[in-house]
Amino acid sequence: MSATASGLHSRPGWLAGIRQDPRRLIAVLVGVILVVLMLPPLWILAQDSVTTTDAVGDVSGFTFGHFSKLFTDKDALTSIWNSLVFAAGSTVVSLLMGGALAWLVERTNAPFKVLAYLATIISLGTPYILHVIAWLFLLGKIGPLNDLYRLATGSSGSLFNVNSMAGMILIEGFLWSPLVFLLLGATFRAANADMEEAARMSGASVFDTLRRISLPLAMPSILALALFVFIRAIGGFEVPALVGMPGRIYVLTTDVYEATIVVPPDLGYAAAFSVVMVGIVAVLLYFYGRLSRNAERYHSVTGKGYRPRPFDLGRGRWIAGAIIVGNFVIVLLLPLLTLLWMSLLPFLRGFSLAGMKSLTLRNYHTVFTAPGYLELAVNSLTVAAGAATAIMVITALAGWIAARNGPGGRILDQLATLSLVFPGICLGVAVMEVYLRVPLPIYGSLWIIAIAYVIRYMPFGMRYVYSGVLQLHKELEEAAGVAGASAVTTLRRIVVPLLTPALVAGWLFIFLIANKELAIAVLLASPGSQVIAVAIFDQWVNGQGGELAAFGLVWTVLMTFIACLFFVQMRRGNTDVYGN
Repeated sequence: MSATASGLHSRPGWLAGIRQDPRRLIAVLVGVILVVLMLPPLWILAQDSVTTTDAVGDVSGFTFGHFSKLFTDKDALTSIWNSLVFAAGSTVVSLLMGGALAWLVERTNAPFKVLAYLATIISLGTPYILHVIAWLFLLGKIGPLNDLYRLATGSSGSLFNVNSMAGMILIEGFLWSPLVFLLLGATFRAANADMEEAARMSGASVFDTLRRISLPLAMPSILALALFVFIRAIGGFEVPALVGMPGRIYVLTTDVYEATIVVPPDLGYAAAFSVVMVGIVAVLLYFYGRLSRNAERYHSVTGKGYRPRPFDLGRGRWIAGAIIVGNFVIVLLLPLLTLLWMSLLPFLRGFSLAGMKSLTLRNYHTVFTAPGYLELAVNSLTVAAGAATAIMVITALAGWIAARNGPGGRILDQLATLSLVFPGICLGVAVMEVYLRVPLPIYGSLWIIAIAYVIRYMPFGMRYVYSGVLQLHKELEEAAGVAGASAVTTLRRIVVPLLTPALVAGWLFIFLIANKELAIAVLLASPGSQVIAVAIFDQWVNGQGGELAAFGLVWTVLMTFIACLFFVQMRRGNTDVYGN
């Protein structure tokens, strides 16, 4: 036997294994990509939190001082407490609003149901920061609530201070209620009505049936959703930055942000804050996973054709309709009318008949003629589309292998979902640190924002693909293999075409939420590489309320069209969006 042949036969068995199952090579390639993307940010945060750096940014020593400062500083402990109160309060508000709406729409004969879906679709396309700004105006000193109070009482004060913990909780709760409606609506839609109808036949009222049958059956899903909203709220940035900071109410995310924008930036302290946040979220995600698994045990209906019979509320259906209309007004109509009013004014002022005399389209003329706005739109669309495309390509491979229990599938799944532990602001700090150190000239460019988006939203792409593959009959792939097709051919000719609805829905969803992202982009954007959310944030801080409102409304129209496509695709494919 020749030396060459002997060398080939002496190589490890993985080479022969790749020839037998090409999925191993795909798993290795995808695994390398995921490792390069996902692990460095986590490592950098952990390293920076326990080290000191010199004037040029090199590690110069080991220390626990950052954590010592964090856990002994009174302001830092107050921020941790504020974060927990803020997240818990906004979770309760969103569950009450979205949960009540979901039950009325999916399980009763209430009128005006289309308004609930309309509010949800448009909210999906509206950047969170626009909602926050609208409610800052509505509940602010010159807003209609305080204006009516002064008119009714003759007082010169204000009824409500929006820059308070109550204001933060209320606005954050409004932001999350459409998603709660969307996700709990799916739970109530799939509920088995037999036990509810048996209770009604036994003389139970609608309220008793809801309290003793419907809610207990849905409770695992409700608890899982509550924990999910809590996780997202504790990492929220828009409301704490725009509502809390002016009122000197700080939470973990705003402390991390402030530690990175001071000169020189206190990156070690920011990393320690971030590690604490990552730890809190990781623990919460563990319990969320357990609750989600328990929720699946309560699924009592299978099959797409099943539709439970709605409750007949009698005369109460008009009260239910009023609640749906009220939710539509609060969640959508009032913020949009506020933005419209702001966009038509040369300077911000409260609602009044006198103010109508100064209405102008000048802000819209600026938006459509100034080249800077077109550049912002192109930047945002390019980054979001690029990130969504990269994510769906990677997860199409990783999700297929993981769902089919292929080689390394579990590891790929864990790597792809690792970034769930990162709140947006913490991931922004970590990615900034990574790409300040690696010899790639992308810091301050759109590339670094796109990479951060890929890391941030990889778990969502994985969920869409994983769920989509599970809905495909494995026999189709086995039949292709029997016919002589390779794994790559089977993937290209069988799996991907059948998986297209899930891939399209995942792409649209990631595209939408990437265009709403502020926490990551605000740390990574530079003057020449801004995206929509960062530009609106800067305009609000600089007092350009009219232009930002006009630009925001134009952008919302475009994103609402994309949201309609996503909603149609989701309903057609019965796609689960839990985890947005």
